[in-house]
Amino acid sequence: MPSVSTLTTADSALLVQISDSHLFAEADGTLLGMNTRESLQKVIELVRQQQPQIDLIVASGDISQDGTLESYQQFRDLTRQLDAPARWIPGNHDEPMIMAEAAVQSALLEPVVDIGNWRVTLLDSAVPGSVPGYLQDEQLQLLARSLSEAPERHHLVCFHHHPVSIGCAWMEPIGLRNPEGLFAVLDRFPQVRAVLWGHVHQEIDRMREGVRLMASPSTCIQFEPGSEDFKVGEQAPGYRWLRLLPDGLIETGVERVIGFDFQVDYGSDGY
Repeated sequence: MPSVSTLTTADSALLVQISDSHLFAEADGTLLGMNTRESLQKVIELVRQQQPQIDLIVASGDISQDGTLESYQQFRDLTRQLDAPARWIPGNHDEPMIMAEAAVQSALLEPVVDIGNWRVTLLDSAVPGSVPGYLQDEQLQLLARSLSEAPERHHLVCFHHHPVSIGCAWMEPIGLRNPEGLFAVLDRFPQVRAVLWGHVHQEIDRMREGVRLMASPSTCIQFEPGSEDFKVGEQAPGYRWLRLLPDGLIETGVERVIGFDFQVDYGSDGY
């Protein structure tokens, strides 16, 4: 398994998660009144200021809102500013075939990557035409194979949909539909350290059976934590950084754009 960098197993690795950018083909495309390309650019500028040396970028789904080739090309162009290896995973708004076309002649869709003393496995939880997610048998087999082939490494597992309740009633039905299948695999491998996802447009960080469970802000609109019904939060766009230490520990934080002013337009096309 080729490494994305020259890091040794004694080095720590810096991973940046960029999630739920919801880009459009048009430069002026907006989601609930927010220009998603502009907000992504602001997040990228923040990452550039704060993270001079990135070892891996993970784009954890809903890269596009309209599934157009132009939106993926724009995402690829914008994230090139970070000058780091990257991997993409699809979300419920993405079009996998178009995504693959945009990622041609690249490693963007390779599902397993070794970095430092870690292995990152990226799974596809998207179901065509469906908002909720599901990990098909082939994805669970990919996960089990990736874990079993690197018992000496610490493991981070990434996908789009939330596998646990996050306390937002309206999001309960649109998460991962077969979390028991996921955890049945993860629970067999003590080297699993963390699970990372997108989709929820908010910060989550908790533990389950010694495994850290994390989600991150969107680079555009945020969802209000703990909301019963769909509600956009006032939190600014952001990203998550993770320092993967060689001993299996993780240092992580969420950073948000400062001074970002946005008025939600519930009358526009919805999420």
